[in-house]
Amino acid sequence: MALLVLAYFGGILTIISPCILPVLPFVFSRADRPFWKSGFPLLAGMALTFATVASLAVFGGGWIVRLNEYGRMAAVAALVLFAGTLLSPGFAEWLTRPLVRLGSRLSRAAEPPTAAGEGYGGIPQSILLGVATGLLWAPCAGPILGLVLTGAAAQGPSAQTSLLLLAYAAGAITSLAPALLLGGRVFSLMKRSLGAEIWIRRGIGIAVLAGAAAVALGLDSGVLARLSIAGTSGIEQSLIGWLRPPAAAAAHNQAAAANQDAGPANRSRDPRMPSLSGASGWINSPRLTRDSLRGKVVLIDFWTYSCINCLRSLPYIRAWNEKYKKAGLVVIGVHTPEFPFEKVPANVEKAVRELGISYPVALDDNYKIWTAFHNEYWPAHYFVDAAGRIVYQHFGEGDYAQSEQWIQQLLAQRNGAQPPPQGIVQVTGTGVEEASNQNEVSSPETYLGYARAANFAPPETLEKDRALAYRAPAHLDLNQWGLGGNWVDNAQTVTLVSGTGTIRFRFHARDLHLVLGPSSKGRSIRFRILLDGQAPGSDHGVDANAQGAGAVTDYRLYQLLRLQNAAGDHTFEIQFLDPGVQAYSFTFG
Repeated sequence: MALLVLAYFGGILTIISPCILPVLPFVFSRADRPFWKSGFPLLAGMALTFATVASLAVFGGGWIVRLNEYGRMAAVAALVLFAGTLLSPGFAEWLTRPLVRLGSRLSRAAEPPTAAGEGYGGIPQSILLGVATGLLWAPCAGPILGLVLTGAAAQGPSAQTSLLLLAYAAGAITSLAPALLLGGRVFSLMKRSLGAEIWIRRGIGIAVLAGAAAVALGLDSGVLARLSIAGTSGIEQSLIGWLRPPAAAAAHNQAAAANQDAGPANRSRDPRMPSLSGASGWINSPRLTRDSLRGKVVLIDFWTYSCINCLRSLPYIRAWNEKYKKAGLVVIGVHTPEFPFEKVPANVEKAVRELGISYPVALDDNYKIWTAFHNEYWPAHYFVDAAGRIVYQHFGEGDYAQSEQWIQQLLAQRNGAQPPPQGIVQVTGTGVEEASNQNEVSSPETYLGYARAANFAPPETLEKDRALAYRAPAHLDLNQWGLGGNWVDNAQTVTLVSGTGTIRFRFHARDLHLVLGPSSKGRSIRFRILLDGQAPGSDHGVDANAQGAGAVTDYRLYQLLRLQNAAGDHTFEIQFLDPGVQAYSFTFG
């Protein structure tokens, strides 16, 4: 009950959040109609649609998210047509004539327009407009909505999840209803006093077009959402503290990535391999269980596809899988995401395909397998004998020969008189998978989002969740970095919100990588890199050419520099020629 009340009040607070702005024109377009026949059905359709789609996303995973993208596009198109009916009485009459005729045949509830240009009338049409609005409404995921969603992720989807989401949506329409009623009175007064009904209607039509454009461009879930979270989080946290919801809804423990072998994690005394039942999906394999793996030697590899340390260990994992699978080794990659884009199944499937991974991969989006293993690092390797016991574990890169000897030993114990293949694999990684030159690395992994940001250079300081025009620093000390252009710094990423932008870093290493992605799917964001003020030439990485040109097309790790002579400190600069890029972290090798 406490969570239901909390979700309801969280929905009410959306009225003071900037991210509600794009859908307000859709709501106020019905302000001049009777509330119970027009405004209320619209709000009810909006609330039910949001609760349904959000619940399906929790239940169904990535496929429903992709399906909803088509629904959003259809809703934007429908609202653009609706705006046209408000702007042009002739277009409204032509468009609504067949709909009204059909509606009159099917149900007397469908009201014809009372005057040219009134667009869609009646309860069914208001509900349809509410459904379209619900498909487009992206409420800001502040602390309260975040509590509902992380609770669903931790405990699994249920009817309670849907009820909580419906309570949140009901709170939103509770706050929108008085605004709609007040707006109707204002419009009525304006019509009587000014006789300007047609101009009011056209103004609303322009506002609907602007709202549809804002949603289509991602402003509702981008800039406006960031402003909203900053504006309401204090109130929401106070409500959470007052009502004290169950501890089971607490957020997951998101451990930081390890750059090298960090020693044993704090594991349970129980040596048995934990269950894999927490996987949200599987790639290259049907669902695997402890029972189905009994009698096999198992290597569990915790990884994530934008982690450079994981990528550099992959050549060995692939080689061990090919060499020993016929002798009884089963390699399982547990993909536990660090960044939000790594939770999208299509992104992981593409990475698995491009990285040449043929062994089973378990999707651990909710950190359930990670938590069951008491894991703390990327990459982490757990070696399980034929009896299902963890007998050896290794964290980070390196010690590959010792790890392979453990595989051989466990297979020899399993197979008895039949020895496994002998010798140690000779692996040479290429591109981003090439082993790091640790003797030349004096720069640490560096995150750009404020939650873990360090070494940001003057003249500015990082502003949390707010757009700011940064000036690129003229001077950087070793391992300092800076921004130039109009950026928003969030907890995990910095986003270039308009124009062109620059990131500079003073580093000492052979390789420089940057995790990047486009804020809108399908975009290609051009960039140019400089090394000490010049084009990189032969020092370019695999994702840039000798002139320093490249493009951000997917969310992943980009190798931008591989120096032929890594001696000394160098200044790296990347210039983004288009807005919308998101940058997460620098890594070096």
